[in-house]
Amino acid sequence: MGTVFSFDIRDRPTPAIRRALDDAVRWLHHVDAVFSTYRPDSAISRLGRGESGPGTCPAEVREVLDLCGDVTRVSRGWFSATPGGALDPSGLVKGWAVEAASQLLHESGATNTCVNGGGDLQLRGEARPGVPWRIGIAHPLRRGALATVVSGSDLAVATSGTAERGAHILDPHTGTPALGLVSITVVGQALTLTDAFATAAFAMGGGARGWLESLDGYEALGITPDGREWRTSGFGW
Repeated sequence: MGTVFSFDIRDRPTPAIRRALDDAVRWLHHVDAVFSTYRPDSAISRLGRGESGPGTCPAEVREVLDLCGDVTRVSRGWFSATPGGALDPSGLVKGWAVEAASQLLHESGATNTCVNGGGDLQLRGEARPGVPWRIGIAHPLRRGALATVVSGSDLAVATSGTAERGAHILDPHTGTPALGLVSITVVGQALTLTDAFATAAFAMGGGARGWLESLDGYEALGITPDGREWRTSGFGW
């Protein structure tokens, strides 16, 4: 998926947790093989070229495309699985994959974990007893500086922006790079939708704040190209 994944497990490493970690790594490699738009042999690439149909793809492809359709409706078209005209559900897949990997660890008995997929995180439990996780959000315009620090337990944190990959998020209505924001961080409970909503909000630009305020259970910090910041009413970090 063109990024780095990491696991931070604060529980005692039982045999069950070690097996679950191996399973989670295998899962992420499987997701890459199925969904990578960089691999011409992936199921999503073959589907996008019309060489296969949804009915012949792995079940995960149908699940992801259904989720993409849901987010497209909720975001009034600001999220799309075909943002530039070609099939590319990457704006949802990474969060979905990380959330599932976190669930594998949880089911094995790991209750205090952080799974990080390229800066998008699913957090469970605590960093240590009585101490919440603390996640620094890099400032997109000030190298080496933090825009804020998000702390808590059982959270999902997703950031979309231009700092690492430039203007790569497209306005699905025009197919051109979205330029209204340089960064948006969305905080929710589960990373699949939190990540997808961050992508949609970044594409919206100026309209993102009002849309995010209308969603239950999500808060956000947005930064504009001129360095101004805005926060949804419940973003207390």
